[in-house]
Amino acid sequence: MPASATVHPTIPPTVWLARGRHPGPDAPDVVRDTLRRRGQHRVIDDHLELPDDGSASQHVFEARWKATGTVTVRARLTLARDTADGQEWVLAAEAEAPWDPEWPSPATVFWPDAPDADWDHDPATGLRLGGVNRLPLEDKDIRRLLRASVHDGWSIDVVVHEAMTPDEHGRRPLAPLLPPSLRHRVLEHRAAPEQLRVVNWALREFHVEVPRGGAVLLPPFPAPDGFDAGDFAVRTVFLDGSRPTGLVDALNRFAALPPPLPQGGEEALTALREDWHLRTPEEELVHQRKLVAMYAEALEAMTKSRDLYREAAERAHEALAVYRESAGDLPARPDPSTAPARSPLRQLTRTFERLKVTAARVPRPASDTPDGGREGGGDAPSGAAEP
Repeated sequence: MPASATVHPTIPPTVWLARGRHPGPDAPDVVRDTLRRRGQHRVIDDHLELPDDGSASQHVFEARWKATGTVTVRARLTLARDTADGQEWVLAAEAEAPWDPEWPSPATVFWPDAPDADWDHDPATGLRLGGVNRLPLEDKDIRRLLRASVHDGWSIDVVVHEAMTPDEHGRRPLAPLLPPSLRHRVLEHRAAPEQLRVVNWALREFHVEVPRGGAVLLPPFPAPDGFDAGDFAVRTVFLDGSRPTGLVDALNRFAALPPPLPQGGEEALTALREDWHLRTPEEELVHQRKLVAMYAEALEAMTKSRDLYREAAERAHEALAVYRESAGDLPARPDPSTAPARSPLRQLTRTFERLKVTAARVPRPASDTPDGGREGGGDAPSGAAEP
């Protein structure tokens, strides 16, 4: 498959993740009964179901136990509400040390470990985790099925080819022969003897090939660092009921790689670490001390922010006072809005006054007659005023 340039977060070596689907509506009751029995037989140290107020869309169960009697393991099972296809579940577990495949599977802590148990369906494909899943007959259907299974990212997909028709022991699933912690993470795809060519044609998309009578592990998307298709192809898998040592070795090496977190895995891991409720008295004391330290840091940050705001406000007031003092030394400018409006009649009167003054200042022309009479002869009428 093509490599992705995006950097994806990987699963820490101390973390175990799995996802499945329970087809029935009684999944919460099954988990409660299983946890109660595990507690009675001292398989687990303690367990807890978070209170249900009716508004949550899921059930949450927590459990704590010790692997090999010394390594503490914390696990959190999130069970979705009932749907038409059943109830999906996500299980995240984290240990105080790198995970050992020989440790018990966390899935068997919450779910019954019985052959007739029906809680281990793969949500993406509907196949059984820990069961024998026959590949379809058509090559396009094979490719579509493997693509959906690999892109899901929650399971380890292995394709096993039957070199010849197996007997009753060979038709059994390989999961019970695998390390306990891998039994509920491996999705076994079984190819019939006549499907070798068709299956390898479908596997070209994944850049792997299954040997005749062997098995091959499919790389997740994107492939983890250090994955080489040739290193995870097993030449021979004896389907006679014996332990497939070559396949077990390949699965252990594959599980040791840093695979990318599947979709929704980061949220499950964050909830396990940050929303954990099942604490011992010592853990509760440490948790409360962390909360006090966190609140103290938040209070200190708020106080510092308040002081900075107060200092900025004081500087702003000082700058405003200086501006007002400097503005008071300048001459006052009249407000254009308070000036009286000009009257058209008054403006016309002032125009006439300017014309009268101009006419009075203009010199009169000299008279052409000796006696100063008007031009054209004749005395002025009696009683008429001189201009």
